[in-house]
Amino acid sequence: MALDKRFNDLTKAFERLKEGYKKALENEELYIFFRDATIQRFEFTVEILWKTIKEFLKQIEGIDCKSPKGCIREFFANGYISEEKTKTLLEMIDDRNLTSHTYQEEIAEKIFKDLKSYIPVIEEIINTMEKKICQT
Repeated sequence: MALDKRFNDLTKAFERLKEGYKKALENEELYIFFRDATIQRFEFTVEILWKTIKEFLKQIEGIDCKSPKGCIREFFANGYISEEKTKTLLEMIDDRNLTSHTYQEEIAEKIFKDLKSYIPVIEEIINTMEKKICQT
């Protein structure tokens, strides 16, 4: 039950992240507004992503991880993602921790630019978890 709720919240957050990202790219006049809103969406999407991975590992694998990076490493150790995607996820956690500094233009631009590579990884993780959840 907890996993279903978390997973549902994750998919909704991810859709909102993609929506914001697309609007920022399409709207030159309001780019900074949409960029900053998208970074906020990135922050809460990454938060719910790691918590969903935590609940997934607990319910599916019986693993109780505590921290975002620890859960990502366990997700990798159990064969759900590649080493390359693990590194990307760990970078996402680092960028998520930088989101409180988005008043610095360089940081905001870096995080927004990185979303191009982050979004497909999040989507792949969602699809991987969805397949496994449907099998159980």
